[in-house]
Amino acid sequence: MEKKQIIIASILGIAFVLGLSFAAYQVSRIRKVPSEISVTGIAERNFKSDLIVWTATYSVQDYSSSEGYQDLQRIGKEVRNFIKKNDIPDSSYLFSGISISKMYDQVTDGNNYYRQVFAGYNLSQTVTITSQDIDRVEALSRNITELINQGIEITSGDPSYYYTHLNDLKLEMLKESSEDALARAGVIAEGSNCKVGKLKRSQMGVFQIVGQYSDEDYSWGGSFNTSSKYKTASITVKNTYKIR
Repeated sequence: MEKKQIIIASILGIAFVLGLSFAAYQVSRIRKVPSEISVTGIAERNFKSDLIVWTATYSVQDYSSSEGYQDLQRIGKEVRNFIKKNDIPDSSYLFSGISISKMYDQVTDGNNYYRQVFAGYNLSQTVTITSQDIDRVEALSRNITELINQGIEITSGDPSYYYTHLNDLKLEMLKESSEDALARAGVIAEGSNCKVGKLKRSQMGVFQIVGQYSDEDYSWGGSFNTSSKYKTASITVKNTYKIR
């Protein structure tokens, strides 16, 4: 009987010790508060492009490569005169080398066999205008029908727009997004009766540049719009701070 009481007492003692340990663990968990806070700051900036790039390609087709070359040279002079007439300085445009390729027609004989027949040469050349005089180049691009009306086969796309101070803009926006992250952390900490401490780590997001007031989607690798003169840039920064 006495031995049985000793065993029961021992079991109760062990259970009591385990219970105290478990209670202490739970108390420590309750008292432990998060030691850091993570927030995402954002900065946005609207800006106007200060550089325009416009390209046009003109071409000729001829059975003789030499005669085609002469025609292309003549057209090139017409294009150059057109550019000069629109007050574009020589330093703002560049002509590429001449591209030449053979053309073939596909024909069939009486047995429905297909074969290629030489159809002449296609010669082409591209001119690229790069300028900070955006309005002048835009006007020139709209007047390209003047060359088409002269019988010149010339094609062009929409101008591309760039900003030459983009690196400076990125640095300014990184500072703004970090300041925004700190402000957000301060609001959260104040509402939780805490204070923001030192920065523990920071992770920069990707720059997104889209057309202003457009419905362009952001991309994981970053967007870089070149089709709009007016753009909107944005950047996010995820900062983690100590709290106390």
